Amino acid sequence: MSLTRRQVTSAALAALPLGVAATGTAQAAQRPRTLYIAGDSTAAQKFADAAPETGWGMALPFFLHKDRPVANHAVNGRSSKSFVDEGRLDVVLASIRPGDFLLIQFAHNDEKTTDPARYTEPWTTYQDHLRLYVDGARSRGARPVLATPVERRRFDAGGNALPTHGDYPAAMRALAAEEDVALLDLQALSLELWQKLGVEETKKYFNWTGTEQDNTHFNPPGAIALARLVAAELLRRRVLSARDVRRLDTQIPESWITWPPATA
Repeated sequence: MSLTRRQVTSAALAALPLGVAATGTAQAAQRPRTLYIAGDSTAAQKFADAAPETGWGMALPFFLHKDRPVANHAVNGRSSKSFVDEGRLDVVLASIRPGDFLLIQFAHNDEKTTDPARYTEPWTTYQDHLRLYVDGARSRGARPVLATPVERRRFDAGGNALPTHGDYPAAMRALAAEEDVALLDLQALSLELWQKLGVEETKKYFNWTGTEQDNTHFNPPGAIALARLVAAELLRRRVLSARDVRRLDTQIPESWITWPPATA
C-alpha cells in the first residue's frame, strides 16, 4: 500500500460519524469474530465426490473455539487474480464485518504461466492483487492475514524436500512487511514438516489412493496437520489469543472430517 493509499483509507475511516464508529465497535464486541478464508484448493471445502481429498480449511474449526467461526470461501483452481475477477472477493467483502479476519492464501494457480485468466507475476501483478484483499479487509474494519502457499510433496534423489513455488512466497513476505500485515509462513513450515516426515511418511498426508498419486492436495491427516500449523501461527503472530484456540497438542480423529453431498 502506498502512502497515498494509506492516507486515503485513514481519511475515509476518520470521516465516519462517531456514533456510527461506536456502534460498529459495540456490535463487533457482542458477536463472534469470524475468520474468512480466501484461497485455492489446498484450503477449500471438499464434497463427497472428492473424498478423501481434504482442504486444510475443513479442519481449522477443530482448533478454534466456537466463538471464532470459520467462513471458508477458498475454491478449487483459483488464483489471486481469478478469485477477484469472478467476484468472489466482492462476496467476502460484502459479508465481512469489523473485528473479523481475512486469511489469504494463493500462489498454486498464480504460477500457471500458460493460463492468462489465472497467471500473475510474483513481484508485480501477484502483489497488486493481494493488495486488493488487504485493502478491502482493512476498509471494512477487518484484519487481513497473509499466508504463503503450502508446499507440494516433492523430494530430490537424496530425500530432501524441495520448494516448488518459486518467487511467490518471497513476494508475499515482502508485501507483508511493506504493508505491516501478519504473515503465516506456511510454505516454510510445511516444507520443514515434509522434510521431517520424509519421502514415504509424507504419502500418508497427501491424497494418495489406489488410483491417484496426488502430491498437491491433502487427505484428512494432511489437512489436520496443516490446520494445526495455521492455528498455531495465528496464535504465535498474535492474530488470535490463547482463549481463541484449542487442541493444539491434541490428536484429532480423522473421523471428524466429513464431506457433505456435492451441490448441484
